[in-house]
Amino acid sequence: MLADPLNPARSATDSPNESRVFQPDGPPVEWAVAPGYVDYEPAVAAMEARVAAIAAGEAAELVWLLEHPPLYTAGVSSKDDDLLDAGRFPVHRTGRGGQFTYHGPGQRVAYVMLDLNRRGRDVRALVRGLEDWIIGALGEFGVEAGVREGRVGVWVERKGAGWSREDKIAAIGVKVRRWVTFHGISLNVEPDLDHFGGIVPCGISEHGVTSLLDLGITASMDEADAALKASFQRVFGPVAPGPSPG
Repeated sequence: MLADPLNPARSATDSPNESRVFQPDGPPVEWAVAPGYVDYEPAVAAMEARVAAIAAGEAAELVWLLEHPPLYTAGVSSKDDDLLDAGRFPVHRTGRGGQFTYHGPGQRVAYVMLDLNRRGRDVRALVRGLEDWIIGALGEFGVEAGVREGRVGVWVERKGAGWSREDKIAAIGVKVRRWVTFHGISLNVEPDLDHFGGIVPCGISEHGVTSLLDLGITASMDEADAALKASFQRVFGPVAPGPSPG
C-alpha cells in the first residue's frame, strides 16, 4: 500500500482558475491539430517562430496538437546514463525542462504557447494548470489520476490482489522565453509502451509508464483531443480553431 495517495485533481477546489493563468474574457487561444506525423526539428522551429510572434504581439496564443515519429528527447536535466539504447531511435537535445522522454505514434503531444505576460508571470501556476488540464482530460474517460510530490508529470495508481504501483501516463516539460511558454505535454493514448525501454523516462527507474489503452480504455485520438479541449477551457480559458504553424 502506498504511504500517501496520489494528489487528486485540484480543479474542483483550488484550481488555477483562482490565478491569472485562467483567462475567461481574453482573446481565445488558437487550437490547431496537425495531420500525420510531424518531425521534431521542424516542430521546434515552428514553435520558436510562433513564440517570437506572440512575444511581439503579432500572433495569438496557440495549443498545437500533433504526433511525432518515434524519437527520444533530452531535457536540460537529462543524464547520459538514462539513455539506455542510443541507437534505437533518433535522440534530440532540447532546451525544455525535464529529462529523457519518448514521443511517437499513439501519443498525443500538445505544444503550449501561452503568454504569461497576461497570465501572471507565474511558472508554478502554469505547471499546476498543465497538471490539472491533463487530470481533467483523463477524468473524461473515468481515469483517476494525480500528481506526486517530487515527480513531474501525471500518474495513475494501479492495484491488484496484494500489489499496488504507480505508472506515468503523461509527461510535462516546458520552456519560457520572454514570458511566452513552449514545449508542453504528452499524453499516452495508445503508443507502443515498449518504445520507452530505450530510456529511463524522466529519470525515474522505479516506476513504469502506462496509456489509456494499457488501462483498458480504447479511445481514438479524436476522442482524446476532445477531452483535452474540454479540460483546457476549464483551466485556461476559451479556444478557437487555428491553423498549424510552420
